[in-house]
Amino acid sequence: MELLSRVLLWKLMLLQGTAVLAYSGPPGLTTAGSSVVSEAAVNWAAGAGAVLRCQSPRMVWTQDRLHDRQRVVHWDLSGSGRSSARRLVDMYSAGEQRVYEPRDRGRLLLSPSAFHDGNFSLLIRAVEETDEGLYTCNLHHHYCHLYESLAIRLEVTEDPLVAGARWDGEKEVLAVERGAPALLTCVNRAHVWTDRHLEEAQQVVHWDRQPPGVPHDRADRLLDLYASGERRAYGPPFLRDRITVGTDAFARGDFSLRIDPLEPADEGTYSCHLHHHYCGLHERRVFHLKVTEPAVEPQPRDSPGNGSSHSGAPGPGALPDLFCPAPADPTLSRGRSVINVIVPESRAHFFQQLGYVLATLLLFILLLITVVLATRKRRHGGYQYSEKSRKSKGKDVNMAELTVVSGDQALYKGEDFQLDYKNNILKERAELTHSPPPAKNIDLDKEFRKEYCK
Repeated sequence: MELLSRVLLWKLMLLQGTAVLAYSGPPGLTTAGSSVVSEAAVNWAAGAGAVLRCQSPRMVWTQDRLHDRQRVVHWDLSGSGRSSARRLVDMYSAGEQRVYEPRDRGRLLLSPSAFHDGNFSLLIRAVEETDEGLYTCNLHHHYCHLYESLAIRLEVTEDPLVAGARWDGEKEVLAVERGAPALLTCVNRAHVWTDRHLEEAQQVVHWDRQPPGVPHDRADRLLDLYASGERRAYGPPFLRDRITVGTDAFARGDFSLRIDPLEPADEGTYSCHLHHHYCGLHERRVFHLKVTEPAVEPQPRDSPGNGSSHSGAPGPGALPDLFCPAPADPTLSRGRSVINVIVPESRAHFFQQLGYVLATLLLFILLLITVVLATRKRRHGGYQYSEKSRKSKGKDVNMAELTVVSGDQALYKGEDFQLDYKNNILKERAELTHSPPPAKNIDLDKEFRKEYCK
């Protein structure tokens, strides 16, 4: 019954027109990009096993086993002649409240649903003069290592007209009449304080690789690691089978990358990204890996008892070189060497473009020669055809004309029409019809000149 009365009183005070001050969490909670926490240059010999250390105790998700003890809020009071702050009340996310002074029990209240609705305000049922001072609302998240605080100054007055809330430029100042209830507001609805997310779905780690000369935004993804145990491997095949990360990485917070064996082609920039979306953790560790040639082991010297000497001349009892060959030259035993042949991209591009230009010019010249030859051949053949046509046409016209004229004259001379006409008009028309046309006088020279002028 007492608990029910406390809840009703709490809701009644929330309905009052008291100003509520809300503030956001730290900048890291809303920052999506990763911040570089370390950057190092490492050198490893080819053929060895390289280890890129990436460790973070904050990414050990097994630390959050006691969900009800990781988040806590407590109110402190300082000022009014006190040398140090005094703890008034605190509460864990499980809903457990603890009041430190016996006189404050039943007088100081926190909302039982504070960690669900983000309202951590403190209610004082009846204000006394000893309650004056600076109140601090402190929020702690032990798993995420977060700490936030909000300060409010409480003043007790006898004049009800002076009562009210104001802002002094740094914090809220609340003036309350003695004996009246006071509500010290502290509201923070960030999900890190109000929600319980599954840690396995909120943590992810991935490794990226940048070959030499490649910018960060075009890096290749190598590995994706999730706290649930899921793993995804990417990257080139020659490197994918040689990189490993411990299976218990999230249990120990050790996400170091191992490359075994190391090859000269593995040079580049490697980055380890740690993301904890629930805690707002986004970290990046950068490693500049350089691969060197393995150290050459010195050749073992011959022992004195095998009949050989350290000098170049053979000993007195030494056998000829035919039976005892000389040791190999130590300068001939060298380590692995890599020969890099680099063709400048600009020179190759120049020759390629020059080839395109020369090929286009050659095709244009061939096309021009073909057009010129075809034009000359057509013009020469046209002249010959014109002369032959003119000669043959003149002869044909003359012979045909002469033949037609002679034939017509003989035809018309041999015919004699004996017709009877009704009148002279019809007779004249008939004579004009049957009479031979007049002989044509054709000038062959004039016709030839006309054809030639055309």
